[in-house]
Amino acid sequence: MTEVLNGPVYAEVPAPVFKLGPKGTHITIRGLTKYFAGWPLYENFDLDIPKHKIVSVFGPNGCGKSTLINMIAGLVPIDAGEILFDGKSLQDTKIGYVFQNYREALFPWMRTIDNIAYPLKLEGQSKAEVDRRMAELVASFDVKFDLNRYPYELSGGQQQTASIMRALAPKPEVLFLDEPFSALDFEMTLFIREKLQEVFMQTGTTMLLVSHDLEEAVYLADEVLLLTKRPTKVAEVLHYGDARPRTLETLSEASFIQMKKRSLEIFQREVRR
Repeated sequence: MTEVLNGPVYAEVPAPVFKLGPKGTHITIRGLTKYFAGWPLYENFDLDIPKHKIVSVFGPNGCGKSTLINMIAGLVPIDAGEILFDGKSLQDTKIGYVFQNYREALFPWMRTIDNIAYPLKLEGQSKAEVDRRMAELVASFDVKFDLNRYPYELSGGQQQTASIMRALAPKPEVLFLDEPFSALDFEMTLFIREKLQEVFMQTGTTMLLVSHDLEEAVYLADEVLLLTKRPTKVAEVLHYGDARPRTLETLSEASFIQMKKRSLEIFQREVRR
């Protein structure tokens, strides 16, 4: 109690304590709340996302999978709650984002190479630094198409490759991927999956992937985050530990089949509720 002379007595109310996640947590989410048209999508939602892991987000239609990563990435405002990255704010964290609609994600008036280099130039890097990083990305993705062409002159798979290269250019701490394969053919999907795995194995970048394809979600994940119907909660978090790099042979492994089966069981349980 704090007493004020000849005045009222006020109780000291302690400030709420933000409790960080357990050791190894990268993103800590506490009390996340989001309403749409007066109805709760997320309400007092808590989540710990591990560092140096790929987390796939999967759940019923309309549960807010993309909205969740968009709120974490700061693209959609939250109504309440707090999100910290290694104890830091979003403003102090370097992130990358790969959008589902790659046709709208790239600047059509810029050459593809300038699109990819854009975040590096925003950081004020020198031409030598930009050129060096661009050379690394071109080698890593084994780029065979002409980066001096404009995005609209490229195929969909080439545009999405450029989008991922741009997101990775500044070496983000966290990479967000919102259904990055949904508009790609199977051949290009396999290529991008392989490249993302290579990047992950080289850098350990924390990745948060939204997918509507359960096989894809499990194949890439270290953890599968399964969500409920709205108001959305965590149904379960499944850990998948098969060694990388994962290949087409992985799809027939007993451990993969069991993980996919268990994920599907939880998904169907939540859909029926």
